[in-house]
Amino acid sequence: MHSSAVFLIEFGAIILALGLLGRLAGRFRFSPIPLYLLGGLAFGEGGLLPLGASEEFVAIGAEIGVILLLLMLGLEYTASDLVSNLKTQYPAGLVDCVLNALPGAAIALLLGWGPVAAVVLAGVTWISSSGVIAKVMGDLGRLGNRETPVILSVLVLEDLAMAVYLPIITALLAGVSLAAGSITLAIALGVAGLVLFVAVRFGRVISRFVSSDDPEKLLLVVLGLTLLVAGIAQQLQVSAAVGAFLVGIALSGEVAEGAHNLLSPLRDLFAAVFFVFFGLHTDPASIPPVILPALTLAVVTAGTKIATGYWAARRAGISAKGRWRAGGTLVARGEFSIVIAGLAVTAGIEPALGPLATAYVLILVIVGPLTARYTEPIATCLTSRRRSSADPVVQAQAPAVETLEPVDDGTTGRA
Repeated sequence: MHSSAVFLIEFGAIILALGLLGRLAGRFRFSPIPLYLLGGLAFGEGGLLPLGASEEFVAIGAEIGVILLLLMLGLEYTASDLVSNLKTQYPAGLVDCVLNALPGAAIALLLGWGPVAAVVLAGVTWISSSGVIAKVMGDLGRLGNRETPVILSVLVLEDLAMAVYLPIITALLAGVSLAAGSITLAIALGVAGLVLFVAVRFGRVISRFVSSDDPEKLLLVVLGLTLLVAGIAQQLQVSAAVGAFLVGIALSGEVAEGAHNLLSPLRDLFAAVFFVFFGLHTDPASIPPVILPALTLAVVTAGTKIATGYWAARRAGISAKGRWRAGGTLVARGEFSIVIAGLAVTAGIEPALGPLATAYVLILVIVGPLTARYTEPIATCLTSRRRSSADPVVQAQAPAVETLEPVDDGTTGRA
């Protein structure tokens, strides 16, 4: 009875604090994500008031939060949208890998950590946080923007790449044979391909199966199906986030719209819990010793992510403002980076890798919402100043160019 009361008090305090922090952020028209993370630091290891009874429940809620974030993102697009975007954007995935994985590998080698740690840190710096980015785009009202499919394509390519990367890194850390590692990889690729095939080929059938005029039944079926697919995917060493996202794109029409409306409040609740959970497992005392290399790596890879998004959006025909928005939105790192670092820490590869990865992700998960909001205005301001100091003939032509920019605010919603 006592432990139950402590659990209710702790969890109630967390939810109340999240609500107050959200209201504070809303008053200043600012994303609440950094405040949620700092709140998690206050309640976590080495914080002001460490939790006890409710920590396990918060961990489960955090996992559900990531799944719901990716499900809701998937509901915005059809399966045909996904396939079309992947066919046109796969070069952006290659550029993303090269620009953002190499800095992590280079830092690990410079610190003398060895090739296995280099592969691990490359993954930490490569993968953007789908959960954070989905929440930021929703907060900023950009889910219908023209650059959003480009951002989504890069994120999906990263998540699908995890189906290949995670079995490889697990095999490297465990030191298993080439044959055993190849079997694990083949299973992961087969499951990911099967789920994608079912989503694309039988999406309408799934929508008819899920459809219901009763909101209660629709909510239960969609939520249950999503958690089931995500769990099976994770059990087979495929990302649960990928499974949830593919469930989202498999649903279409009125089913997708109804599910979106019903699940939005749950997504917001559990997404907030996810960010608190991230902070809970960050000991503030472990950050200062590694802050300098983490900050250096954060600055470099924030720049490379912006360059990735800008290049991908430019290739897709998005004009300048949308390119900068795409680049700034991709900066945040989060859940996958922590998972990758956690595997290495558990295997005992390099003791300093965990704190470095934690500090790095904490910096970018706070900076990410800021770059998403302010990269485009800052770039536009700098461009305007450059134009104002240019030749008068160029200045005279500038207004004609500016009239084309509002096209980036168009929508690309589900048909």
